[in-house]
Amino acid sequence: MRQTDINAKDYPNQLQNKVEFLSQYFAAFAMPTLDVYASEPLHYRMRAEFRVWHEGDNLYHIMFDQETKQKYQVEAFPPASQLINQVMADLIHLLKNNEIARRKLFQIDYLSSLSGEIVVSLLYHKTLDENWTAEMQSILTELRKQYKIDLIGRAKNQKIVLDKDFLLESLTIKGRDYQFKHIENSFTQPNARVNIKMIEWAIDATKDCHGDLLELYCGLGNFTLPMAQNFKRVLATEIAKSSVAAAQFNIATNHIDNVTILRMSSEEFVEAQQQKRQFRRLEGINLSEYDCQTILVDPPRSGLDDETLHMVKEYANIVYISCNPETLKDNLVTLSLTHEVSRFALFDQFPYTHHSECGVFLRKKP
Repeated sequence: MRQTDINAKDYPNQLQNKVEFLSQYFAAFAMPTLDVYASEPLHYRMRAEFRVWHEGDNLYHIMFDQETKQKYQVEAFPPASQLINQVMADLIHLLKNNEIARRKLFQIDYLSSLSGEIVVSLLYHKTLDENWTAEMQSILTELRKQYKIDLIGRAKNQKIVLDKDFLLESLTIKGRDYQFKHIENSFTQPNARVNIKMIEWAIDATKDCHGDLLELYCGLGNFTLPMAQNFKRVLATEIAKSSVAAAQFNIATNHIDNVTILRMSSEEFVEAQQQKRQFRRLEGINLSEYDCQTILVDPPRSGLDDETLHMVKEYANIVYISCNPETLKDNLVTLSLTHEVSRFALFDQFPYTHHSECGVFLRKKP
């Protein structure tokens, strides 16, 4: 099904199909009742990417049919936020009539927020020069009459930021407002409202935990900051420099004083913890001083590597957020030897697709 053809009336049935699939797929682990967190049926995505098609004087967004691989024109995109849909139409109109701005443009990426801000990245097969910057500045001025918007130009070995390359998102989580810097071309959760439910689930699951929290793959601090309320201290790792910088900004902006971010991969952290390697990035930090009884992992689709998986099972409590039920199931084969699942959840980040975002909370067996 094309994402432009979605029917909101079909959503409850499609969600139920995911519920039934997950219940059967994980039946061997004696999972608790599945908590289901539904999405809004329309306008739920804060991000969208489109190729751009040139046809004479015309210019429009396109996508490709997953089955036929044929391109089709996109005038409106129901999964994307209403803000993205509005900007799509106005931006393409302005680009269409500007030869310098449209020439060799091949892709447009949109990143929006619940707070009403949007960042748009335009990707080109040409070198961007002063003429391009001048024309795009004029387009930006026109768009800012209606939107809180920033524009970025990207080409080979080039990135031109007309003002800023991030937006500030405001999320109300458990009655508290949090500010998050979301940087262009960095990972953010696509479905903001389901993301809030996911964070609140993790907070609720760990409310009776003690000691400190270790988080691997923390990104910009999406889970880290709100969950810090449940722990004495939080030690979090992230490898991407831009995400680490955003996390540090978010810690300061939200006045949270018990979180430390380390720029390390999970594999490097395991080596540091086992004292196999020395890292300058750990200067001034004594890992043995932390009493991390709980660990949060939100790994990539490949799941946890063997060494990290072996390390994770040593913790009393495990919060595992997964974007891939297949690798989650593989990891649970190992984790279920030492832990039992006390909470199991589906967060429907991606309606009308086969993708399922899951959460499990495991406690060590007596």
